[in-house]
Amino acid sequence: MKSQALLSRICAVLCTCGLLAVAGMAHAAPPIRLALIEGMSGPFGNAGAMVERNLRFAIDRVNARGGVKLRDGAHPLELTVFDSKGAVEDSLVQLKAAGDLGIPFVLQGNSSAVASALIDAVNKRNAREPGQRMLFFNYSAVDTALTNEQCSFWHFAFDANAAMRMQALTEAIRQDDSIQKVYLLNQDYSFGRQVAGLARQMIGAKRPDVQIVGEQFSPVGRVKDFTPYLARIRASGADTVVTGSWGNDLTLLVKAAREQGMELKFYTFYGNALGAPAALGDAGVGRVYAVAEWHPNVGGEASDAYYKAFRARYPEARDDYPLLRMSVMIDMIAAALEQAGTTDVTTVARALENRRVREAPADAWMRANDHQMIEPLYVSVMRHAGEPNVKFDNEGSGYGFRTVMELPANKVALPSTCRMARQR
Repeated sequence: MKSQALLSRICAVLCTCGLLAVAGMAHAAPPIRLALIEGMSGPFGNAGAMVERNLRFAIDRVNARGGVKLRDGAHPLELTVFDSKGAVEDSLVQLKAAGDLGIPFVLQGNSSAVASALIDAVNKRNAREPGQRMLFFNYSAVDTALTNEQCSFWHFAFDANAAMRMQALTEAIRQDDSIQKVYLLNQDYSFGRQVAGLARQMIGAKRPDVQIVGEQFSPVGRVKDFTPYLARIRASGADTVVTGSWGNDLTLLVKAAREQGMELKFYTFYGNALGAPAALGDAGVGRVYAVAEWHPNVGGEASDAYYKAFRARYPEARDDYPLLRMSVMIDMIAAALEQAGTTDVTTVARALENRRVREAPADAWMRANDHQMIEPLYVSVMRHAGEPNVKFDNEGSGYGFRTVMELPANKVALPSTCRMARQR
């Protein structure tokens, strides 16, 4: 109840104050700048645009309540977008560009390969230029290495990592007696291969009766027709596909399955993502499962208010993809800045450690030893909008998601092997 009340108050502030408060800050102290380094063009440009919408929504909410109060007064947050085209080398170029502009805070998430490269680059920059250090805030890259063997004091992960997501997804698979044969199809890079390995490990432990009947990897963002992949799945006799694929790769996969009339279940990391429900249509009802820290049909006054506020800001159906963790991330950054009283990144990083947010998702906190957000996870299944507990649809598709399982934070928090070099 407390979390719902807090989130309701936040949404009320956003809706009633809106841009008036931002306008009132026109003569305030200089903005605190955040650099978004993301693929805004290319095969995953729609995913980059989705990220920008969510971040601007969250930033406007902070600015609507007066901005961030440092020792020298209130400062608005300001987002500057750098197009990486989703490529590692372009991302590193844009990181340098952000640094040259003196922007201390970097945000990225749509690619674990990019996130890995950015962590290395930020580590080197901060060691080389201690007077111009940066912090890296990661909202979606979930390769477990990022908060384990590659963990860094300068990096914070606000999304549940791949192992935590698979922990939740396989708990749902454990209870689904209809699953007998599983096929693993994932994108061909470190994250996709990690998802496949985690699926084998956890399904084997929780459902030893289930057969893994095949495994494939698709080149990221390059496959236009998934028919050959689906032919192998059909030949395997699989009844279920487990995938961590995202963006257009996932959309094209489920669209091809629909067109071929394949009666498969899809246990996914991102099956409720951009375009996927509409692409799958009725073939996905009761068959497509997704895992996330929140979805619009979680239910309750606070959750509904948050979703409605987002839709009021972005009323077009094609823009209907809110990610609560991005609002939580911005709120946590703002609170850490206020506690620090400065934009000094070392002080801000310390203020983020062990920070807890109770408004949404309930009892989420930033684990200090590896800088991994620990949060509840929901597994949901695609249904027709209007069915019980499916109040909202996705992107005007007529299809929404209904919770089948909620796992509290302590059930998905897995141990870390991080040996972090602490900073003074």
